[in-house]
Amino acid sequence: MSSLATSLGQTMSDDPLRMTFLKWQCRVRQIAMRDAEGRPDDAISPAVLLAGEAEPMGHIITVLNKAPGYSMTPEFEHMAAKTNDPAQRRDQAIRFLSATYFQKAAEFSDILTATFPPGSPGAHRLHAAQRVTLVFEAYAQRFDLDCKVWKLASHNPLHRATMAHNRLFNPNLPGETVVLGFEPDWTASTSGTG
Repeated sequence: MSSLATSLGQTMSDDPLRMTFLKWQCRVRQIAMRDAEGRPDDAISPAVLLAGEAEPMGHIITVLNKAPGYSMTPEFEHMAAKTNDPAQRRDQAIRFLSATYFQKAAEFSDILTATFPPGSPGAHRLHAAQRVTLVFEAYAQRFDLDCKVWKLASHNPLHRATMAHNRLFNPNLPGETVVLGFEPDWTASTSGTG
């Protein structure tokens, strides 16, 4: 397994589960944007299981970022800078993300990200665990992703992309927000229907 996809040179796994998951994620995220005004559901907010624990620690809201070569971070930052009106910013983001953003699954990184408040005990616990299982279960589909947990530095492209994305929906996100990356080990992950 690479280290954070070989420091985001993004050496992509050719495991078929990877592309199945990315296509599903693109579809469910486009549905959330078009039909639910961007509100995250279970397809976007997996349960988090720590090794050896039967009950989930809780749910996190994940961000599916474009791979660095397809990054839209400058566009997100431009949208945020155009207006100070949170409602207008959110509307622009939903229109942008509802259109063609999620159309090409191959343009996305398989490293999911999530933001946590500065000093978050939950983020500390996840990072200290080093590995977790993210359980996505929605739309008659289930994915159990065995993931390495990374704390992303502010200069990391996925940190910047995650912050830019989330500030479109929460303009008051503090600069010291913790961004964790979840890098799936596709050979140890599973999927099914239910």
